[in-house]
Amino acid sequence: MIYGEKNVDRPIRWAMVGGGIGSQIGYIHRSAALRDYNFNLLAGAFDINPERGRAFGEKLHVAPERCYRDYKTMFAEEAKRPDGIEAVSIATPNFTHYEIAKAALEAGFHVYCEKPLCFTTGEAKDLEETVKRTGKVMFVSYGYSGHQMIEQAREMVENGDLGKIRIINMQFAHGGNNVAVEKKAESQAWRVDPKKAGPAFSLGDVGTHLLYLSEAILPHMHIERLMCTKQSFVEGRQLEDNAMTIMEYDNGAIGYVWSSGVNAGELFGERIRIVGEKASIAWDAEYPNFLSYEVQGQAPRRLARAADYLYDGAKHFDRIGGGHPEGLFEAWSNLYTKFAVAIDRTNKGEAVDFWYPDIHSGVLGVKWVEKCVESADNDSQWVDF
Repeated sequence: MIYGEKNVDRPIRWAMVGGGIGSQIGYIHRSAALRDYNFNLLAGAFDINPERGRAFGEKLHVAPERCYRDYKTMFAEEAKRPDGIEAVSIATPNFTHYEIAKAALEAGFHVYCEKPLCFTTGEAKDLEETVKRTGKVMFVSYGYSGHQMIEQAREMVENGDLGKIRIINMQFAHGGNNVAVEKKAESQAWRVDPKKAGPAFSLGDVGTHLLYLSEAILPHMHIERLMCTKQSFVEGRQLEDNAMTIMEYDNGAIGYVWSSGVNAGELFGERIRIVGEKASIAWDAEYPNFLSYEVQGQAPRRLARAADYLYDGAKHFDRIGGGHPEGLFEAWSNLYTKFAVAIDRTNKGEAVDFWYPDIHSGVLGVKWVEKCVESADNDSQWVDF
């Protein structure tokens, strides 16, 4: 169980790029990173507008001289300081991720980057090579994987509780983009602009979350080929707001992913169901404290977070005991704790012996989006993965 006691010798000196005023995701990053005394926010390039970014940084108790006008200046200046930053989180639009992450790694900083990692597999593999060459830790922000019951699902699969996996049925289908909200909200406009969001909208925005959840729970399974169909239902929208993907795995299993922003009436709609030859499990992000466990021929049961019957790995990430509901902030805090411990061990030359959304997962997400778009743009033909 996590009690907020120190996981590292001292808080890691940390900065943010983006995540400024009005950024919901920036607040989540800060809340998660600062919760367990793992990080100390000392610097930032919080906004494309330098004055606005400086004013916002000061409200976060960051020294005025360390609220920088841009990330390049921050990296250069912080690298000169004996007390300079050691790690940086990138909470900016998609089209900036590659160059900022590359610059941060080259400057000697560990990186926590929003997803999708970048636009192309080529860029993603270049970042992967840079991580290997610099020896730095890189996390990709698949925040839902930090929930306690995802660890339980992973261990149940590993223990053989489900038997051989046959079907993975996934959806992240909400109704929040059912109309052209991008015409009124600047925060949404870049997400449907191919120049800023990349080759996809729903596939990259929500579909990649599902892809990583399946990877986290089923690390032994690999996609062999896929087919995808995508649509833009809202008039004038350049990128897809709905997509269906079918995947075939190397063990004979089949996977289905519904990625959508036009599921009218659905507030969130992130769910995953894994079907084995003996039993099935299902997890709903709106009820993250529970995991459905259904064994063929037996009454369905609902496993609860923090319960004694969970596997040890799942119980480790409990924070407030059974009965109390945990949520998104706790999940992100678990990932930032892993980020801090991975940095600490790497700096000491020690092995990092636990799973997390690493650079390889980021590369996989970019490649998946590319392959889905390739399939959909070619009459939904099967493409090798």
